[in-house]
Amino acid sequence: MAVNELIDISPTLHKHTNVWPGDTQLELFWTFRMDEGFSCNVGGITMSLHTGSHVDAPLHFQEDGKSIDELPLSTFIGTAFVVEVRSSEAIQREDLRSLPSPIPERILIKTGSSHSGAFDSHFAYLSVEAANLIAKSGCTLLGTDTPSVDKSDSKELMVHNVLANRGVVIMEGLELEHVNEGWYELIAVPLKLKGMDASPVRAILRRTQ
Repeated sequence: MAVNELIDISPTLHKHTNVWPGDTQLELFWTFRMDEGFSCNVGGITMSLHTGSHVDAPLHFQEDGKSIDELPLSTFIGTAFVVEVRSSEAIQREDLRSLPSPIPERILIKTGSSHSGAFDSHFAYLSVEAANLIAKSGCTLLGTDTPSVDKSDSKELMVHNVLANRGVVIMEGLELEHVNEGWYELIAVPLKLKGMDASPVRAILRRTQ
């Protein structure tokens, strides 16, 4: 992999894209088509803001949390470290031992959960202890290739709250299977959706060394 090569870590979105059970299914449609006599093609989309690679704003799980348009853009652009943790269970502190010291400002966790099949609730998630390690380190963004940083049946969303309470922004649904552990530059900017709880992102990496 060459230095400065761009690596797309966003899943392709289509009508069969996985969504959280009960959430809005992605729909792509045409409003105008040139083959129907219009002067141009114009498409539309209906989707959950948590489809594919996306950022959770604190408002997603905290009633008085910041909305997606209130998060600083600097969080989503800059040096990031991809750490590989092959797991389908709770990620513990010791599973993150390959993280550099000091812990990076942006961390992406590769668990091997990236896939395009049916939604699987048995994905890796952060233990509260691992979340506390990251939250207290000065990290500003935590990304994962799973649908959530919390266990699929969690109602309290403790990991979401531990991270957000320390100013760590959460990015979920990344495709990291083709990415090696190491340092990269991350660019993954959310849409400026006023007052909303999340946003899809087109996330890319660029190897820096």
